[in-house]
Amino acid sequence: MNSPAPRDAPLNQRYGMLLACSIPANGLSLRGFLAAADGQARFYWESANAAVSIAGSGTAVELIAWGEGRYRQIETYARELFAGAHLASADNQLTRPRLFGGFAFRYDFTPDNTWSIYAPAIFALPHYQLASSGDQTWLTINAQIPPEEKPEALLPDIQSALAEKLAQLQASERERPHVKQSARQSIHYPMDYDAWARMIQSATERIRAGELNKVVLARAAELRFAGRIRPLPVLRYLAEHYADCYRFLFEPRPYHAFYGASPELLAAVQGKQLRTMALAGSIGRGENAEEDQTLGAALMGSAKDRYEHQIVVEKMRARLAPFTAALESSPRQLLKLSNIQHLHTGIHGALESDLGILPLVEALHPTPALGGDPREDALPLIRELEPIPRGWYGAPVGWIDARLDGEFAVAIRSAVAQENRAWIYAGSGIVAESQPKSEWEESALKFRPMLDAHAQLAE
Repeated sequence: MNSPAPRDAPLNQRYGMLLACSIPANGLSLRGFLAAADGQARFYWESANAAVSIAGSGTAVELIAWGEGRYRQIETYARELFAGAHLASADNQLTRPRLFGGFAFRYDFTPDNTWSIYAPAIFALPHYQLASSGDQTWLTINAQIPPEEKPEALLPDIQSALAEKLAQLQASERERPHVKQSARQSIHYPMDYDAWARMIQSATERIRAGELNKVVLARAAELRFAGRIRPLPVLRYLAEHYADCYRFLFEPRPYHAFYGASPELLAAVQGKQLRTMALAGSIGRGENAEEDQTLGAALMGSAKDRYEHQIVVEKMRARLAPFTAALESSPRQLLKLSNIQHLHTGIHGALESDLGILPLVEALHPTPALGGDPREDALPLIRELEPIPRGWYGAPVGWIDARLDGEFAVAIRSAVAQENRAWIYAGSGIVAESQPKSEWEESALKFRPMLDAHAQLAE
């Protein structure tokens, strides 16, 4: 009889080797896969800009980390989990196991009523994973096997279980009824306009006094429904109206979900290739093409918004410089979404080495677009002025694969739901010239995607 591995042994020694097995699943949709997993842990990542669309159900492994070292701890856990793993099709990006998860906005985040099940860092390896790209879709099962077991001996049974699961999913997709959303009963804004104006005035006074250059301040709305909130109708609406955004679902416990459609990519890493963006400066969309063009030109010409945007570009480039052999920025342009347009600068480059995604996520978060500048001055001010903890709002959310490559968005345009209640958040970048009324109106624009999405009654 083998002795148990010591508590400080690597994950693959304590809990067993990771075994991943995959089969083609063409014709199976991510939405049908997620609908069949109602009442289980569920995970989802999709965008028109993402190379791979992914969904997961169940939990094979969960990784949790606390404190300032949370990024490095998750990286260590991931390396240990994937080390020596038996991956049947490691070279196929659609069969590569992926950890879904993210981080709280602050490392010292303490779970509260709204974020009761969330830690400063949580990642889950789904038991079943569906990945799609183009016309190819693959279903993968992830399992940990005891160290003394031989993968080759277990593969026939695992492949049989996987084929049976695929048949169940295909039957479920054919018979799937529409998922009904509960009726929304109320919307409550904990912060009224007067409190907002005082908060913005306090921030601008400190900026003008030279204490910092910029701070991002947020407010929240609480939604109550007649019954349990269903994320899938929300995600369908977001897919139809915000296809270019990074749409995500992180539901590590049934009916406790974090989801949204973020326009902001924090970082994507594949080998030595890095992509990110600076997104700061906002204005609404016009009622017609002429008005829309006028608004866009006003944003492009706004000294206040250009200044706010340039802070983000310069600080992001500076934080990435130690990791990159080359780094380039595209010309500033407009990113037009359904209800809002932003100033956008794409940033891409080559890394010095295959270091994976997490060191970049740690270096970038929070960018000045969600925190402020200087970061060490903005973060204490956010804590002082904002009455409600951010939890995971504005923080990195995404996935890590078996090579530690990955893709993370900034979790804005998002909601966290528990049973029949959801909380949504919206923020504004505050500089010396900021006015409370215009910043209040900008945050109202940023509420609209999630408010509208939650008003949908059926998938």
